[in-house]
Amino acid sequence: MATTFTKIASVTVGSGGAASIDFTSIPGTYTDLCVKLSTRLNGSASTVRTSFNGSASGYSECMLYTNASTGPYGAARSGTYVEWMYSDGTLNTANTFNSADVYIPNYAGSNNKSFSIDNANETNGTADQLININSGLWSNSAAITSITFTTGSTSFVQYSTATLYGIKNS
Repeated sequence: MATTFTKIASVTVGSGGAASIDFTSIPGTYTDLCVKLSTRLNGSASTVRTSFNGSASGYSECMLYTNASTGPYGAARSGTYVEWMYSDGTLNTANTFNSADVYIPNYAGSNNKSFSIDNANETNGTADQLININSGLWSNSAAITSITFTTGSTSFVQYSTATLYGIKNS
């Protein structure tokens, strides 16, 4: 089975930063969605929050992450958004950006929406390197037509990028 990635949209944060990165009017013509992000925050490293269709309910997730000082750790949470771990910030090496992939299979189907997230922030400095994987569920049967990424207390810096791909399994 061939898998085809098609770029739907891409966002690059301009000068002055941005409080959110948004994808809207996502067509329902693909099998799955994948978002590839490279982000940095204008404050200390902080969590990045994800929501679908502007919804503030029905999210649950399990996280496994590790860093150099505390070792592996797992957590489960539910809430008003998906909270994947940290994006690089001012405590990390200057001008480095973290990388993350968000994968959403069967996003246009009529079942609840599952997702997975792989994330790593980069540091050659004194702050810990953090790597995490998440899996979760948005308990909503609506097709995903928009995805929003925000931060808890800061904003994305210039040159942070996010690219949304539609995936067709044929």
